Amino acid sequence: MRIIPKALMATLFACFLSAPLTALGMDIRIGYIQWTPDQGPVLSNVIPEPEDTGLRGAELAIEDNNTTGGFLGHHYLLESRIAKSEEQAQEVLESMMRQGIELFILRVPAPTLKTMADKTAGKALVFNAGAKEDELRLGGCQPHVLHTQPSYAMLTDGLAQWLNQRRWKTLFMITGPTDSDRAWADAFRRSATRFGLNIVADKPWTFDADLRRTASQELPLFTQANDYDAVVVADTRGDFGEYVPFNTWLPRPVVGTQGMSPVAWHRVVESWGAAQLQNRFRELAGRDMNGDDYAAWAAIRSLGTAVTQLDVANAERIRDFLFSEDFQLAAFKGRKLSYRPWNGQLRQPIPLVHPRGLVSTTPIEGFLHPITDLDSLGFDEAESECRINS
Repeated sequence: MRIIPKALMATLFACFLSAPLTALGMDIRIGYIQWTPDQGPVLSNVIPEPEDTGLRGAELAIEDNNTTGGFLGHHYLLESRIAKSEEQAQEVLESMMRQGIELFILRVPAPTLKTMADKTAGKALVFNAGAKEDELRLGGCQPHVLHTQPSYAMLTDGLAQWLNQRRWKTLFMITGPTDSDRAWADAFRRSATRFGLNIVADKPWTFDADLRRTASQELPLFTQANDYDAVVVADTRGDFGEYVPFNTWLPRPVVGTQGMSPVAWHRVVESWGAAQLQNRFRELAGRDMNGDDYAAWAAIRSLGTAVTQLDVANAERIRDFLFSEDFQLAAFKGRKLSYRPWNGQLRQPIPLVHPRGLVSTTPIEGFLHPITDLDSLGFDEAESECRINS
């Protein structure tokens, strides 16, 4: 028998008291579609990403929603597919829409997301639980697309705030060869300017050697410079970044995609009741929860919160509620989360972690904002062309 934690029971009871009375038997169908392109061989011993990343977070959220819904006659059903190609992912989307599904969680690359957003315009509510690209939040935003995955800018702003607070302002940056590496690095360059950091060396990684044998010779020479406070690595796949710590020319900390990293979620986050979420996820999936799992979980919990309050599963009404002042997502991050009204991005703190510990949680105290300090992470309203609620 599954034991429901006291904190979760308290939340469920509060939802029960505040929710309207409902007729029994309402089904809420949610489509989950995932497609991840083949990244090719990785030149390191980095632990591979689980194939069910994201999906397991969605499944846990469905369990949580059904625990709440059991009191109210709401039954959540997850229709999930992990596609083998972009074409298959598009076909699955069209098939689910023909079946009447109008609530979707998508973990697909940015170009695929744009195509899917066009197909679902006026027909569905879509949550982006995968693509981090800033361009999705800056221009061409669609009113029916929300983002539970933090953008690159949100991640790098969190890191830059912390570096500014520590006065580690002189940086050596290394950027990998992939598009995602360059996108992460571009976001960090913007963050560095925004928070008064100075990148004194900005070098691309162009080697294809096996660093398992040569890291102690290659990396000290590669990171030679007169002085710097920290090394920033942009290596989203883990081709070389795992070998940068302790192999730099100067004895300096490593941050970025390796070393100390800004993430949406990590197993070391345990405060604010998060340990209970972590334990329930391990029981379900047999592994630790990661940022993609969390993004999918947050999307479905957002839907569950809305349906509990509205007693309807209509995509348009749910969307309106998610942008209202009445919506707050309890998400184990020490804050009530909400969606930015201009581009649909979920506001959320960004943990800074190393593999075995939590270093800090951003936004850092002292970085102020006229509306909420959570908007000090990522592109603010004045920096974006999106006005999806105008």
